Order: sequence, then structure tokens, then C-alpha cells
Amino acid sequence: MISINEIQEAKYMDEASDYRCWDELIPDALALIFRNLSLQEILTVIPRVCKSWGRAVSGPYCWQEIDIEEWSKSRQPHHLDRMLRMLITRSCGSLRKLSVTGISNNSIFSFLVEHAGSLENLQVPRSEISDSIVEQIAGKLSTITFLDVSYCNKIGAQALETIGKHCKLLLVLYRNMELSSSADQFPLDDEARAIAATMPKLKHLEIAYHRLSGKESVLKILSSCPELEFVNLTGCWNVKLDSNFLKEKFPKVRVLGPHLLEDLLEDLLDAAERFSSY
Repeated sequence: MISINEIQEAKYMDEASDYRCWDELIPDALALIFRNLSLQEILTVIPRVCKSWGRAVSGPYCWQEIDIEEWSKSRQPHHLDRMLRMLITRSCGSLRKLSVTGISNNSIFSFLVEHAGSLENLQVPRSEISDSIVEQIAGKLSTITFLDVSYCNKIGAQALETIGKHCKLLLVLYRNMELSSSADQFPLDDEARAIAATMPKLKHLEIAYHRLSGKESVLKILSSCPELEFVNLTGCWNVKLDSNFLKEKFPKVRVLGPHLLEDLLEDLLDAAERFSSY
């Protein structure tokens, strides 16, 4: 990763040469460079270098893609809420990607959809989003192609069905769950059925450690989503799929799981057989 000192040194070297100064670069070019810096450097150091750099990080150019997932893991909810509101506001409606974990305030989702009409990639794992807020905001997320709602325990089949009905361009869905040792938890076949019924354009699906009662709901997904290329079923212990059947009926789809170690062993054996044929 480029350091702030390296960028400043390059700027001062350019000022002493015949080349165009860094502070004369157009804002979107500066934004591409600043993406290599940490969030703290962009917000606290860059604005002090010169006025043009300050304008670049204050405007939408640096905030069309907001990835603060790592930063957000160790922040208090009120700090995260303030940061999101500030950065989303700076994006001025041009936000295309948001990656953050642990949102605990439903109101931030309402704020997001009001200020992010161009959003395509939304990753909000471990957030406290509910079925009711999904009902309210899904209609304004029609441009979404990539969605990660893994470990969001307050949503269920109702939310997924609503997402599928409104997000017609959705290609990638992450809905992984925590590994659980509890045997008395309810199965989540209704979530799988909601995916099958409303998301026909999916190409990539991850539902690791979903408590599925059997293979029927998975087969429904495979038959209802003809463009699927990858499905992660790691930890879906009750799903028993015959590999020969899958290769015959769904040759385009690579299925990972349910038993990850067995899949890895099979991949290693396949690789060894290919290598021995040379």
C-alpha cells in the first residue's frame, strides 16, 4: 500500500520538474490515488496537504466506493453511525459500493437509500437489519447486483423474498450463517425457497451453515436459477447431493460442500489425476 509520505514526496518532486503538479490533477484522478491510503489518512492527513486535495476528499470522488468493513469491526455503534452518514453524504448520490459490518441502527438503512440511488454493491454482514426495514427500503435498491447479508439474524425468508422481488438485477447473494451446535433450531428451508422463487438471475450464491432439512430446497434453487455458476453449501449437513447427478443435470454449477473436507479431498484427487495424465 502506498504511504502518505510517498505521495507527498512525489508531489514535491513534481513541483520541481516540468511536469504538471499533483495539486492540479483532476479530482477523480486524485481519488484513484487516494484509494491506496487508509481511511484515517484520507480523512485527517490528505485535507491538510493542499486545498485541491482537501476538495477532492470532501467531494464525491473518493466516496463512490466506501469500504470500511475492517474499520467498523472495532467501532462503537454511534461512531459507526456518524461515519456512515458523513461518508454517504460526501458521495452526493454517486455511491456504487458500500462494505461495512455491524450496523445496529435501522435508520441508517433509510438514510442510505435516500442518498445512494446508484448503489450496486451492498455488503452489510452482522448487521441488525430487520424484515420490516427491508420491506421499507427494498424498492429503492433496484440497482443492486451484489448483496451480502450474512449473519444478519433478524431477517428471514420474508426479507429475502422482498429483496428478490425488487432487486431484479441481483447476481451475487451472500447469506452465510454462523456454525451452530444447537440441534433444536428451526430449519431455514423457507429462505432457500424464497431465493428460488424470486432470484432467477443469480450466478453466485453462498448459504453456508444454513439449517436445511434436506436437498429438496437446494434442488429447487438449482432448477430455478439457470445462470448459477457457484453455490456454497458448506456446513449444510442434511443436504445429500449425488455428484454424478449434479454433473448431469447442472453441469455449469460448481457446488462447494456440504462437507468441505471431502470436497477438498476430491479436488486434490482430480488435480492429481490430471497431473498424472501429462
